[in-house]
Amino acid sequence: MRQSCRTCVWLLVGVAVCGCGPDKKERDLQLFVTNHVAKIKPIEKEAALASWNAAITGDANDYDLSSELTLQLRRIYSNPDEFAFLKALRASGDIRDPMLARQLDVLYNKYLTNQIEPALLEKIVALGTEIEKRFSTFRGVIDGEDVTDNEIKTILKEQTNRVVKKQAWEASKQVGQAVAADLIRLVKLRNQAAQELGFDNYHTLVLATGEQDVNDLDRLFNELYELTNAPFARLKSELDQMLAARSGIAVQEMMPWDYHDPFFQETPMVYSLDLDVSYKDKDVRELAKAFYAGVGLPVDAILARSDLYEKEGKNQHAFCTDIDREGDVRILCNLVNNETWMETLLHELGHGVYDLYHDPEVPYLLREPAHAFTTEAIAMLFGRLSRDPAWMQAMLNLSDRQRAEIAAVSDKYAQLKQLIFARWAMVMYFFEKQLYADPDQDLDALWWDLVEKYQLVQRPPRRHEPDWAAKIHFTIAPCYYHNYMLGELVASQLHHHLVHKVLKLDAADTVSYVGKPKVGRFLKKKVFEAGDVYPWNTMIERATGEPLSPRYFVEQFVK
Repeated sequence: MRQSCRTCVWLLVGVAVCGCGPDKKERDLQLFVTNHVAKIKPIEKEAALASWNAAITGDANDYDLSSELTLQLRRIYSNPDEFAFLKALRASGDIRDPMLARQLDVLYNKYLTNQIEPALLEKIVALGTEIEKRFSTFRGVIDGEDVTDNEIKTILKEQTNRVVKKQAWEASKQVGQAVAADLIRLVKLRNQAAQELGFDNYHTLVLATGEQDVNDLDRLFNELYELTNAPFARLKSELDQMLAARSGIAVQEMMPWDYHDPFFQETPMVYSLDLDVSYKDKDVRELAKAFYAGVGLPVDAILARSDLYEKEGKNQHAFCTDIDREGDVRILCNLVNNETWMETLLHELGHGVYDLYHDPEVPYLLREPAHAFTTEAIAMLFGRLSRDPAWMQAMLNLSDRQRAEIAAVSDKYAQLKQLIFARWAMVMYFFEKQLYADPDQDLDALWWDLVEKYQLVQRPPRRHEPDWAAKIHFTIAPCYYHNYMLGELVASQLHHHLVHKVLKLDAADTVSYVGKPKVGRFLKKKVFEAGDVYPWNTMIERATGEPLSPRYFVEQFVK
């Protein structure tokens, strides 16, 4: 006897799976979404607040609460019956309403990544939280004295004694020694979870559920490698000659501590122009506040809730967090009045305005950026301005002579900065891909093989330490770093569109955006308000009129 639609199989959430028509399935999905949001919304807010409190205090109780709430959320998403319901709906093709269909895709991917055996899931969350806590509270040691990351970078940038610089560089890597064994354990646990879901490893899983393809990324990064080889080698040679001359050594003697950043991911200040001088007597917080107001994206509400300056136990890095998807957006920084923190503040507020100016009418599940790298793109678009001569003149009241001095080297700085970062991103992408493919290989040697290939920095002799593990992103943002590079590509594409289509200007090299509210209006309408209503590739094409392309990044920086 055939079953009627009245005799469906009911899930725990009270949603039926049956052979009913498309309209019934859409109603069932809408009911599921409503019930789901009611469950996760308060927990997500509480988890975000716990994570925030942990980062600004270093308090173990806050970290424990953050871990517990994160685990609660992941348990919700690990429900196998709910996943089966979503999987069946997705396979049916009967969800025709675009907004519902998009929410179904988002939910499916989120549930898929969490179809992990509960005990294994608990181990992953607990270990990840413990490693993150160690990063936040760890301080390197030089001659028996604790040093902060800011102090280490100051030594690397300003110290002329290479023995002291080497000590500072080694201190920056000490956290790697403290976390490496547990980080490898975490990688293996993540791989175990991914393999139980039918994926080769966790790296492949993250890309797939992020609507990305590993083959496409490989092609993109290999293309960028070829395009940047000659210009990077040329600029790197010039850089090495200047840095070596300052230290009184031959170029062949250059070591990682001779660069101004522990990972050589930032640009050394070498062209007889110290941009920090321009910011030394300024308040970078007020500069950022004034700039964003001028482009029609006020950030007062963000800054009022943020934690901006150094203190004991606080996370030494920088990030932005959206607490509730309803306007409580905050950033964490450790501000100093210099160019590096000016860039960082502009960058983090870029994330902030993306979150703050979502359309509140968009469903809760879609009130997020279209992708991790699209919010990175906005952050980078604005972060780039800290070294732009037109922006600096407008915001810092520089004279024409001062602007000309900056402009004389700013193009080379901008090119060097982007090339340095592109090559660094290659190290991160290919290392992480191989880390998850085989966590038992000699990772210390692999790291330096890639650093030498892509960054052209030689490894210290006889060094066998887990220097790679000192990079916090492997713990808190696994399989994510390639998105920074994709963000740079989108930032260049958006910049080209803003200059030529929105502001209707001919030249892009003199555009600072200062006092241009059209910039904010365009970004709000075409990027921020859309949230995750469209897949990232569709959103980019709707905003700029064409799919994502490396063309504009190459035109802007690879010469």
